[in-house]
Amino acid sequence: MLTERELESCYLGQFIPVHYHHNMLMDNRRMSGFKAAITHLVAPGAKVLELGGGTGVLSWFAAAKAEKVWCVEYNPDLVAEAKRFLAQNVNGDKVEVIQGDAFEYLPPEPVDVVICEMIHVAMLREKQVQVIESFKQRYLEKFGGPLPLFIPEAMIMAVQPLQQDYCFEGYNAPIVQFQEPTFIQPGSVELAQPSVYSLLDFTQAVPAQIAWQGVFAIEHDGTVNALRFVTKNILAVVMEQSTTVDWLNHYLVLPLAEPVSVQKGDQLYVSLEYKAGGSIPSLQASLRAQHLHVVEAEWAAQSQHVAAYA
Repeated sequence: MLTERELESCYLGQFIPVHYHHNMLMDNRRMSGFKAAITHLVAPGAKVLELGGGTGVLSWFAAAKAEKVWCVEYNPDLVAEAKRFLAQNVNGDKVEVIQGDAFEYLPPEPVDVVICEMIHVAMLREKQVQVIESFKQRYLEKFGGPLPLFIPEAMIMAVQPLQQDYCFEGYNAPIVQFQEPTFIQPGSVELAQPSVYSLLDFTQAVPAQIAWQGVFAIEHDGTVNALRFVTKNILAVVMEQSTTVDWLNHYLVLPLAEPVSVQKGDQLYVSLEYKAGGSIPSLQASLRAQHLHVVEAEWAAQSQHVAAYA
């Protein structure tokens, strides 16, 4: 019988098939970005911890310069896979693979860098925020400060109104879609510029609850029937070059329950609220998109109602 956390882990992706992690190895944007960030932030002789190590590749990047790397992975199949791969690579012996829960594990001594890639677009499904915040608390209780560096260092999340084509060979089906960010999406018409709705900085306390409301200036006539979510991971800040090492997740396009017809110059009000690590449907259920004048009329009516009973 699985525990509650194990059941949640199965749903959230902790026990996804091993071949999914093999696909991650073939994601050149992800691999090159993390390699560059780890090479920059891990100093020679450093101690490194990876939470949620998967195939062990990010720990192996760190082992090129680190003295010692602890790689913690919950899935026993991946633990075996990581050990097998690391044994075939130079410096793999510097990596100790540990089967353990990232919510509970602490290294035997202080570390300089923590790598954690439990990242899903919009910070949904996987528990990146909760794992890091839990680690900070337990680490400070055991070792005191300062906290280690974190990879990624931060996330920037944005949302954008779209007119999305949901016709598939004549079959209309408004579905959740993931889009490759480096490709042009001919079925997506951008009706306004994206707007940042959350910035997560792991050097600070990161709340699990994410809520936002904002107004978009519509640039083209059309129908807003979807919102595109963009997640830019700041893997490392390169101060000496005034730049960053970034990695973009696939875009997430969520259909709206009630599309909104718009014209150029209209103002579109959008609101959302969800918990980091929550499900895609939980975010989708919170989405609201309406003309700003309609929302303002609702607010005015509510104010009059309150005033009447004051």
